[in-house]
Amino acid sequence: MTKKRCYWVGTLVFIIIASGSMYWHLRCTPSQSYQLASNTIKRTYEQDLLTLTPYKQEHFALRMFRQTQDPKYLDIISKNILDASVKLNYLSRHLDSATQIKQYANTRLDEYRQHQSELSHRRLQVTADKPEYFFIALDLLRYMARIDSYGLQHTSDQQFRQKLKQYPFHTLFTDQSMTKAWAAQLANQAYWLKQLHLGDYVELYTHTLQSTYPDEQDHTLSPQQYMNKIYGMTHLVIADSGYYQHQINEQDHQWVFDYFRKNINTIINHSKQDIIAEVGVSFLLAGLDNDPVVAITQQAIYASIDDNEGIIPSPKGSLNHNLGEHRNVLAILLLDWHTPTMGPNTSNLPHLFKTLPFGLRTAFPISNSHSK
Repeated sequence: MTKKRCYWVGTLVFIIIASGSMYWHLRCTPSQSYQLASNTIKRTYEQDLLTLTPYKQEHFALRMFRQTQDPKYLDIISKNILDASVKLNYLSRHLDSATQIKQYANTRLDEYRQHQSELSHRRLQVTADKPEYFFIALDLLRYMARIDSYGLQHTSDQQFRQKLKQYPFHTLFTDQSMTKAWAAQLANQAYWLKQLHLGDYVELYTHTLQSTYPDEQDHTLSPQQYMNKIYGMTHLVIADSGYYQHQINEQDHQWVFDYFRKNINTIINHSKQDIIAEVGVSFLLAGLDNDPVVAITQQAIYASIDDNEGIIPSPKGSLNHNLGEHRNVLAILLLDWHTPTMGPNTSNLPHLFKTLPFGLRTAFPISNSHSK
């Protein structure tokens, strides 16, 4: 075969392959396109997973396991169990030290002092005189809820619980200034306390969120405050699901779903991708897969993907995988949703907890988990 003929044959083969690829792309249904996009993002993150911070690795792996039950994520989840034990051991040692609690809070506050954003300013302003918030109401509660979701508890569990019982959570969940700075986090905290049987503040906080951000005043909110409102609303739903471990009832959060349906175009136009994705995921958690809001959010998220990089960049175009983990893991969930599943915990994966790190022990029964 002459070189010229080889050239034309090669060109023809290329055209056929390219045409077939294009034909397949054109024949893809939206759901198939979304699934392919979700898999692309997941593959991109899995290839670079060990370059992320431990927190982001664990955040990714835990959500992926709860969606897929794939055992490949268990090694990183085991690391999360170890990290939680280290954190709780530290908190246990300094539980009654006002000096250490203040130093602990100052480390967090320094992070806000280094940034000029509206959110950082609000958080600094409202928590500068509340060091116990970071130590007790935020981190102690967070890590207790996390290990509880695994079916574990710390050896200082009783002391921890006593400390949490002394914290003024009623005041916290009625504080509108705190809500303007921490809307989503307060939703998490309300459900963590409920999970640990330390009080049910969900309804109280729901009323505070509603009164802090009445719908008729949406037009007066800054972009950051509008997103804070939506973020708080989505986390009432997501926290109720135990962070993708079980479905929730729409009726339990009817006002949230009614608002999202009525204002979805405003949300799309004035929110970042992670919040848009959380709105769609909220409907999926309620079993409302065919609701128009799901399709609208999927279209918006799909359009945000950078095809060359295989991820969703930040609104400013950053492709930093670590900083973008939150929005990209939510995109994976939204574009290729699976039925929520429990775990991992000592009941459904006992071998994972055969050897426990110092400070942890098994606890029965497992709570109805609302842990991240």
